[in-house]
Amino acid sequence: DGAIHRKGGKAILEECKRIRNQQEGCKTGQAVITTAGNLPSKKVIHTVGPVWKGGNQKEDEMLRNCYLNSLKLAEVHKIKSLAFPNISTGVYGYPKDLAAEVAVKAVKEFKSENEIIEKVVFVCFDQENYNLYKGLL
Repeated sequence: DGAIHRKGGKAILEECKRIRNQQEGCKTGQAVITTAGNLPSKKVIHTVGPVWKGGNQKEDEMLRNCYLNSLKLAEVHKIKSLAFPNISTGVYGYPKDLAAEVAVKAVKEFKSENEIIEKVVFVCFDQENYNLYKGLL
C-alpha cells in the first residue's frame, strides 16, 4: 500500500482516505477502486489482505476474496488487464507457497467463468515468489 501511495502520489491517498471515511474502513477481502494518480494505469484496485494467524482463522478464504473481489470490481469497470502483487506475503506473514496457490486458483476460476478480463499478471518481488508462480502457471 505504501509503495502505491509513494509512486501514485497524493491523489490516490486522498481518494483512499475519502473511501475509508465513507464506509468506516475497509474489511479484509474487500476491494475498492481509485484513480491511478501518477501511475501508468487508468485505475488502481486496492484490497485488504489477511494477516496470517496459523491458517486456522479462514485466512485462505479471506485471501481468495481479495482476488475475487478485485477481479469482480475490474469487470464492473470494464478493465481488461490487471496486475496483482503477492498479497499478504510481506509483513502480514502469509506463507508464500500457500498464498500463490490461493491466488492462481482464484484467478483461474474467475477467468474460466468471465470473459471481460483478458490478462492478469502476478508481480513477483523476489525469486522465491517468481518460482512458485511459474510452477503453478
